Amino acid sequence: MPRRKSVREERLLLPHEDVSPQVVQQRAAHMSGLRAQLEPLLLAYSAAESTAGQVMNHVIRRPPAAVARVAGITHTLWACDDDQEIDLLTSGLSRNQALIADGHHRHAACLHLGRQPGSPWKNSLALLVDTNAYPLRLSAIHRVLPGLDPEKAASLAADVARVLSLPDGPRKPGPNELVLVGAGHAWSVTDPEPRALREALASRPREWGALPAAVSDHLLLDTAWAVPDLPGAVRYSHDAQQAVADVAAPGSGTALLLPATTEVRVRELARAGVLMPPKSTSFGPKPAVGLALRVLGPP
Repeated sequence: MPRRKSVREERLLLPHEDVSPQVVQQRAAHMSGLRAQLEPLLLAYSAAESTAGQVMNHVIRRPPAAVARVAGITHTLWACDDDQEIDLLTSGLSRNQALIADGHHRHAACLHLGRQPGSPWKNSLALLVDTNAYPLRLSAIHRVLPGLDPEKAASLAADVARVLSLPDGPRKPGPNELVLVGAGHAWSVTDPEPRALREALASRPREWGALPAAVSDHLLLDTAWAVPDLPGAVRYSHDAQQAVADVAAPGSGTALLLPATTEVRVRELARAGVLMPPKSTSFGPKPAVGLALRVLGPP
């Protein structure tokens, strides 16, 4: 069950998604075995002062330490080892709450490994982004169910929500809508039946009733469709067009397209101690794996 904390227990680092203990254990074993972090956590914060921005504008006038183009995105890395510049960059950070935009399982793995006295995992490699100056892209993560027939999915969904055919085919979901797709057909799914939703989210935070990922995963996947918790039963796609293409052929399964939420809403929930379901959000662009490493060396 997602953990809820008091607003009085506000911390500098705010997670916003729940994690899987099994995945945390896997990440911890991987990081411990490598004695390295291959990529930083992605943290989003809002700066009230411009000092850090002024320093960064000065730093990026220097030749970069590395440049890499990955999946159509150019990543440029500069080194800053001047003590005065570092002090200016970090002086205002302690007054800001940073949202974990990406890397919840890696952060939880660091916390797990850091419980040992003297552990080097009490610290973590991180990329902080001032989203006032450099807004991150926030998109949804869609569900693809290879073993579920779309006509059957639409029929069963109609038992717990309002389902309408979309004769013009799939489209971007509205704020309180899911779009069901498969074999060239599409349906709009809205207005969950209140009692069914309450039962599906029993013991979950009440705020989950308005979260698309909670409605998707608990009301539809778990309750209406009884999708088994087995490897490959659900795939996650960050690209809606690709998700639709994956189920275009008859017999290829069903895709469920989710709407994106807003960073403001994510922060509201995080500050209230409400963790969203896993795979609720996708912040980007993410730093390229291997561009910045934290290598601990031999034990």
